[in-house]
Amino acid sequence: MEGQALKIQSLIIFPIKSCRGISVPQATVTQTGFEWDRYWLVVNHKGRACTQNVEPKLALVEAELPKEAFFEDWEPTKNSFFVVRAPGMSLLKIPLTTPSWVAEGVSMWEWSGSAFDEGEEAAKWFSDYLGKQSRLVRFNKETECRATPPQYAVGYSTTFSNTFPFLVSSQASLDHLNTLLPEPVPMNRFRANIVVENGDPFDEDLWDEIKINDLVFKGVRLCYRCKITTMDQDTGVPSTEPIQTLRKFRSDTLLMPDKKSQRKVFFGKEMVWNWNIYNRQGKGKKTIKVGDSISILSKISSITEAAT
Repeated sequence: MEGQALKIQSLIIFPIKSCRGISVPQATVTQTGFEWDRYWLVVNHKGRACTQNVEPKLALVEAELPKEAFFEDWEPTKNSFFVVRAPGMSLLKIPLTTPSWVAEGVSMWEWSGSAFDEGEEAAKWFSDYLGKQSRLVRFNKETECRATPPQYAVGYSTTFSNTFPFLVSSQASLDHLNTLLPEPVPMNRFRANIVVENGDPFDEDLWDEIKINDLVFKGVRLCYRCKITTMDQDTGVPSTEPIQTLRKFRSDTLLMPDKKSQRKVFFGKEMVWNWNIYNRQGKGKKTIKVGDSISILSKISSITEAAT
């Protein structure tokens, strides 16, 4: 609500890229994003990333991690498993300890490299579910670095998220959008991992730096939205909304009329964690929780200054 202190309303981790998220009470922040967020990726027979854009059934794949996995400094044991579910499929249990197999030639957008391969059982499960040859791979933080675009944020990296490690959106922005839609949509359409309560609609557009506990996050770019936002995350069925309505008031043409139009629409703010500040201070926990307060350290003066 307007005038009330900003707080974290929810934290969401998406263990497998383009599959369902997990709402968690707390999350550990790392240089590449939340612990366990977008650690896994489904790839096709060529090692290329599969997403809901081409495989809408991924929307129905649920992942479950042990509750203790979200505590800071927790380490998996041989008895720690990651469970995957989907309609019409048996349970898939994957050990959380590091796999022994490595897949070469894995690619996602601009990045290519090696990743851990979760083995034949996982490969068969996803191949059967999607009806085509597929494998499940895990990001290898020890040998791989997927850098964020240097024109926006130099010296940062992520795992299998689209471009940046954190996406922040606000309930106020969604509430405003829903007043304009023929039918309201839930926040899961936008796949944010930090959802803010209170404040004004779309105020996050202007956030340059925010602080949660001891951690400073840097806003790097407005998040432009693709057709995955039109996918009902409960059914995997697409529609034309909310993109159609967002075009009427959240397009670059309308928000930034002096810039060349790229035919983009925006919802949410992409961010990085300023780990350099944290390391210099050498103190504080790297865990944030639902209900934590958010301080705005600095803003840009106008949306026309926002990077896109």
